[in-house]
Amino acid sequence: MGSRMLSFTIILLCTAPILSYAVNPDWSAWERSKWRRSSSSSSSTRNVPPEGYYSPLAAGGSMLTLAQNTWPVGQGEPLNAIISGNSDERVLQDKEEDGGLRNYFLSFGFAGECLGQHVGDHQAADLGDGRGFHNETAVIRWNYGDPQLGTCKETIQGGNHFRYWVQDGPSANSGAIFMATSYEKSLDEQHGIVQNGYNLGRDWLVGNITGNFIDTPNVTDSTTFTGTTSWSNYTYQTDIKYVSGLLQNTNIGINHNDSVSVNGMNASDGLVAVLLVKITETPQQASASWTLSPPQFWQLQLLSLLFLSPLLLS
Repeated sequence: MGSRMLSFTIILLCTAPILSYAVNPDWSAWERSKWRRSSSSSSSTRNVPPEGYYSPLAAGGSMLTLAQNTWPVGQGEPLNAIISGNSDERVLQDKEEDGGLRNYFLSFGFAGECLGQHVGDHQAADLGDGRGFHNETAVIRWNYGDPQLGTCKETIQGGNHFRYWVQDGPSANSGAIFMATSYEKSLDEQHGIVQNGYNLGRDWLVGNITGNFIDTPNVTDSTTFTGTTSWSNYTYQTDIKYVSGLLQNTNIGINHNDSVSVNGMNASDGLVAVLLVKITETPQQASASWTLSPPQFWQLQLLSLLFLSPLLLS
C-alpha cells in the first residue's frame, strides 16, 4: 500500500506543472493589450485618406508593376485590387496570427507559395510612397481547398494568384495593400496569362470573397459587393467597390497583352476593386474565474491526496 501511495504522490508531483498551467491567469487579456499597444503605435504613423489609399500616380508612381524578362522591355501587370488602409488594423498586419492578413487570405481560399518556395521572376512596383520600385512582399496562390499543399497544385497546374505590396513609405503611408491579380496558365506553359486573365483574376477573387458570380463585361465603376468569409474562427466582412481613374483601359504596357486581350476587351479594363475589410467575429477566449498562487496549489494537491487515498488503499 505504501508503494502505491508513493507512486501516486510521484505522479501527482510530476503533473504539477500541467495542473498549474491549467489554472494560470487568462493571459489572452494581456496579449490583447500588447496587440493594442503595438497596433496603435503602427497606426499612429499612418495617415490614411478617405479613399483608403494614395494614388501612386500623384507622386510619379505607377499602377503597373515592372515585370522582368518581358518583351518589349518594361511591361508590367495591373495593380487591379487594393485592400483599403481604413480596414481593420489587424488585417493590415502581414501575418497569419490574430486574424492578420495571411489569415484573411486563407478565408477566401488563398495561401502562401508551395512549401514556402518562390517560383518565377519577382516583379517590382512603385506605389508613389517614396520607396521607388521594390519587389513584391509575396506571391499568394489559390490553394484548391488545401491550405498546406494546394498552392503546389496551382504552381504546376495554374490558377488564380496575386502579388502584393504595402503602401507604407515616408511620403504616402496609408498602409493600403496593392495587389496584382491574374489567372495564370500551367508551369508547362511558362505561367502565361489566360485570355482576359487580369480582369478575370480580379473578379474571380472578388467572387471567392462574396460568393457571387462576377460578370466581368458588365462591371463598372459603380459596382459594389459585400461578402463574409471565415478562417481560424475569425470572420471578415469585406465591402468592395470598383473604381476607375487609377488604371487605364488599355493594352499598352500590359504584359502578355497580345494573348490576354480578347473580343475587343483590353488586357486591362481600367477598373480597380477596393476592399474594405472588417473583422466581425473573433475566437472565444477561455478565461479563468479564479487563480491559485503556489501555496494554494500545494494545498489543492494535498486535498487531492486526502480524497483519493481511500480509493488507492481499497
